[in-house]
Amino acid sequence: MAAELTAHELIARHRPTLDQALDAIRTRAYWSPHPEHPKAYGENGSLDMAAGKAAFDALLGARLDLDQPGTDGWVDGETSPYGVDLGVSYPHADLDVLLPAMKAGMRAWRDAGAETRAVVCLEILKRISDRTMEFAQAVMHTSGQAFMMAFQAGGPHAQDRGMEAVAYAYVEQVRTPDTAEWTKPQGKRDPLALTKRFVPVPRGIGLVIGCNTFPTWNGYPGLFASLATGNAVLVKPHPRAVLPLALTVQVARQVLAEAGFDPNLVALAAERPGEGIAKTLATRPEIRIIDYTGSTEFGDWLESNARQAKVYTEKAGVNTVIVESTDDYKGMLSNLAFSLSLYSGQMCTTPQNLLVPRDGISTDQGPKSFDEVAADLAKAVDGLLGDDARANALLGAIVNPDVKARLEAAAGLGEVALASREITHPDFPGAVVRTPVVVKLDGAKPDAEAAYMSECFGPVSFLVAVDSAADATELLRRTIREKGAMTVGAYTTSPEVEEAVQEVCLEEAAQLSLNLTGGVYVNQTAAFSDFHGSGGNPAANAALCDGAFVAGRFRVIEVRREA
Repeated sequence: MAAELTAHELIARHRPTLDQALDAIRTRAYWSPHPEHPKAYGENGSLDMAAGKAAFDALLGARLDLDQPGTDGWVDGETSPYGVDLGVSYPHADLDVLLPAMKAGMRAWRDAGAETRAVVCLEILKRISDRTMEFAQAVMHTSGQAFMMAFQAGGPHAQDRGMEAVAYAYVEQVRTPDTAEWTKPQGKRDPLALTKRFVPVPRGIGLVIGCNTFPTWNGYPGLFASLATGNAVLVKPHPRAVLPLALTVQVARQVLAEAGFDPNLVALAAERPGEGIAKTLATRPEIRIIDYTGSTEFGDWLESNARQAKVYTEKAGVNTVIVESTDDYKGMLSNLAFSLSLYSGQMCTTPQNLLVPRDGISTDQGPKSFDEVAADLAKAVDGLLGDDARANALLGAIVNPDVKARLEAAAGLGEVALASREITHPDFPGAVVRTPVVVKLDGAKPDAEAAYMSECFGPVSFLVAVDSAADATELLRRTIREKGAMTVGAYTTSPEVEEAVQEVCLEEAAQLSLNLTGGVYVNQTAAFSDFHGSGGNPAANAALCDGAFVAGRFRVIEVRREA
């Protein structure tokens, strides 16, 4: 296969960026090569907002032909949470044909070496970045995210996470040298001398099982971690969010072919309605790595049944914030209101349980009772979302009927501190847009415990009355241990309470944010610096991104001979 892009050209083009990424994961300082403002796009070959919208519109009702082997039909059926029928058709694969074809290209990809694989991956990410505005529309109309969030989280932030995975993959592969000269003295006899070669060898085909809410942000880490470590990657999107990952596969196949590699190293597995191919794929012997984001039930099934594969899961958790005291009451309320509202709470990092002492809290505005905290938080959310245009820009659309049903049922679980209201979207009248509901619960009552100790994914939060800060800390410990947590927050001016909360999070392996009152929120993490999940509690068995996330995707094989 003739290469239009040589390894030398790609190294010259992308090695400086790779080096910056390597430095960023070492220092944990802020860095991103992907602009997160729309005005930065439209130059140097990238699509601006209008061109991105036009490119997206051109996809609607069309067939996305990826030229994959084993295509035995076409599937469609995506409908946007905003009420738009996408009508895009995708290839349906005969797995008995596609999987062997994917495996065929792995030898050359393995032999290319870690650096070449890394820069090919960075070229894929660069091409995706140039089409960020098109991808933003695709993410918006499959996830229900409002445009700016779809642009940022589905575009530059997702690309950052993909590049972060490439950087970690490179580090782990070059930790061992390519060759070594080994000499062992033997006293009066001649020394023993061996020449040793060390080769990172991929595990096999990686399977990425995509999610509905963040198809690129959650999909890119596993995809690029597996590809950069020499594996082929089969992408199985969520049936309601195929387009963003199908476009990703399209770009990856183009770049691989231009670089002289088999494009079948990356392929798409779209499914027919009700086909449910994830379980079938997950237990096939060719699948050696699985990346999954979604429900605890299926994540647990994968961990128990996909025994032939290395399984990385991000499942469900019950995220908790302890509110014990604050020296910036207004800032705390503003920060929490935004955290509860962003994308209608449809994030794995959104706070669900706010633990507040029933006797109230101390603040810079004087003591505040439990009921005052509830009322003031409700006012803060109302103030944030009082303007419908701003509300639509923050909330987006409810992604599926299950979220809407949970939201409507939550009001019957306790005393409503903040009722949810319906908002009409001026551009998309078919969108289901709802503000959050906040429900007050007594933490000591068993019926309340059944509510707050279960994940209620969506714009639902519980203000839970607890006896004391110590009670809150122990409830936090139990919640993380039994249910898991992607995020934990705490507001306190007490060094003793801060130390107690921190110790719980260290012992139970949960990521902690303390006293956030500005423009950083508990449900947001930055690639190259923040760890998303820990891999140490039931919410996820992996972290995005650390060495453990990539090191199991390959093994180092040694070839030695006498010198």
